[in-house]
Amino acid sequence: MALGLITGLARAMRRKRSSSLDILTSKKGPRDYYKGKNCKSTGFHTRKGGYVLMDEKLPHYVVPDLIGFKLKPYVAHTVSSNAATSDNSKSETSEPAKLQ
Repeated sequence: MALGLITGLARAMRRKRSSSLDILTSKKGPRDYYKGKNCKSTGFHTRKGGYVLMDEKLPHYVVPDLIGFKLKPYVAHTVSSNAATSDNSKSETSEPAKLQ
């Protein structure tokens, strides 16, 4: 019996938050609570059930001009250093090519 009391106290001490500070989810909140996915709204709802998109709320991405850019957008983790120098193997030098 004393062992059960000790393990119960240990379980209570192990609890990280009290119930009032627990993370609020849609199952633990009130009936009309909607947590969402932490994304911004892009417009607003009208009275008749429609949705109006607002241009100032839409994300605008600034992309630089990449014409003539030498680097590729993705390099796999499995690429060896020999594969990186295979393009420079036409010069047939004995020393490895230096990346710029």
